[in-house]
Amino acid sequence: MFNDPSTPLSLLATRRSGKPRDLVAPGPDFAKLRELCAIAARTPDHGKLTPWRFVIVEADQRDALAALLTDAYRAERPDAKRLEIEAMEQFARQAPALVIVLSSPKPESHIPLWEQELSAGAACMNLLHSVHAAGFAGGWLTGWAAYSDAVRDAFGHAPERIAGFVFIGTPSRPLDERPRPDLATTVRKWTV
Repeated sequence: MFNDPSTPLSLLATRRSGKPRDLVAPGPDFAKLRELCAIAARTPDHGKLTPWRFVIVEADQRDALAALLTDAYRAERPDAKRLEIEAMEQFARQAPALVIVLSSPKPESHIPLWEQELSAGAACMNLLHSVHAAGFAGGWLTGWAAYSDAVRDAFGHAPERIAGFVFIGTPSRPLDERPRPDLATTVRKWTV
């Protein structure tokens, strides 16, 4: 459909999510991550509220992130088994780069909360597009950690919420294409 790889539409058509556990070095450094976040910030934002934030977790902070996740998990689930704790540690150490995107709504605004949350989701998607355009792959994850108040409190405060953990790196193997939605059922022309 979009055969010329130099066109913007071809770039969008070829973006794939990478499994964070399969993303390896090299990944973008801090300066490149800031640049990618600046591009991601060019997202729809009704009222110019900036209802999202980016927190870069560098490689030297991954052990601290693993400790935060395991401590919070144990506090919420004191009967957690060894494999559950290992999963938290592994989650923290995936991929060479990590950006945590926070939905940071402005409740005092007249802009509906739903629109502010959609803007945060769009910022996540723009981050994935900028990552792909820079020659890397990204994976946007949520899971238990995104819904833990203790984890959120390490990066922000209520009413903020973690919109996602965006892991970034180089695919260790070619990315798989996944089945895409059937346009016959997802795109329709409105008729009266």
